[in-house]
Amino acid sequence: MSDVDLRARIPADVETPDRVLYNLTARQVSILAVAAAVAYLLWRALLGHVPMPFLLAAMFPLLGAATVLALGRRDGLSLDAWLLAAVRGSRVPRRQVPAPAGVGKAPQWAPPPAGAEGDLAAPAPLRLPARAIAANGVVDLGGSSAALVAVTTVNLGLRTPAEQAALVGAYARWLNSLTAPVQIVVSTQPVDLAGHAQRIAGAAHLLPDPALADAAADYAEFLLDLEDERQPLWRTVTIVHTATGARRDTDVLRAAEHTAAALQGLGATTRVLDGPAVATVLAAAVDPFTLPVPGERALLDAPITGEAS
Repeated sequence: MSDVDLRARIPADVETPDRVLYNLTARQVSILAVAAAVAYLLWRALLGHVPMPFLLAAMFPLLGAATVLALGRRDGLSLDAWLLAAVRGSRVPRRQVPAPAGVGKAPQWAPPPAGAEGDLAAPAPLRLPARAIAANGVVDLGGSSAALVAVTTVNLGLRTPAEQAALVGAYARWLNSLTAPVQIVVSTQPVDLAGHAQRIAGAAHLLPDPALADAAADYAEFLLDLEDERQPLWRTVTIVHTATGARRDTDVLRAAEHTAAALQGLGATTRVLDGPAVATVLAAAVDPFTLPVPGERALLDAPITGEAS
């Protein structure tokens, strides 16, 4: 059993476009080909009418800009995709508000914001990818639906080689069973040890034994020191399933339940997230630097009630 080979060759660039010519992608070849064609047409049209030095000087900026556009990268994106995203971002209204029914006009008596000049344009409706979250956790994405599965990690280092091979094989079988795109999101967030320490210190005086109360107070101080020195993080793994078609809500839930059952065989704790849990995960994703709020968030259309004061 000690001779079990667990090595597997997994490419890290599975989403990299194919190289078609001289180690260039089809997109890069298209940009360079269009630039070369435009330069050739300009050369043929201006040859004999413009002096050769000026004609060459005019060709170099065009070809240089095309080369930079095709080969350059910024923020992990190709330069043409980055510039396209910048143009789209510049055309998006800066002020957006959640208004599914549309934004009405401000009343005449409402003063404009400080520093505004002239008529203030009304804010545009905020369009989010997720249109609604059902109570069962299905996220409406417009033409498709999504369901989230929370999964814990499994420590392979504590297993024997035979157990490691079995776990890797089970994980591979789950991957081979997928029939639709799946996104695996691994994120980290800070742990709120200060709040936990305050709760322990507040309940220490309720303990009947003074020795236990002193131990609880020491433990609370240990947690505070640990947060100051180490700043611990906690890791979450979320698997997102998507589905399209007329039965997409049913299909995506079935796929999520299959994933939860398959990964439980690896020794992981899994859970298909319901609506409030999905709302909590999405809220943490858009604000990852804020400490997580205990408990689950209510859905957007759910009424919140409390005891009368």
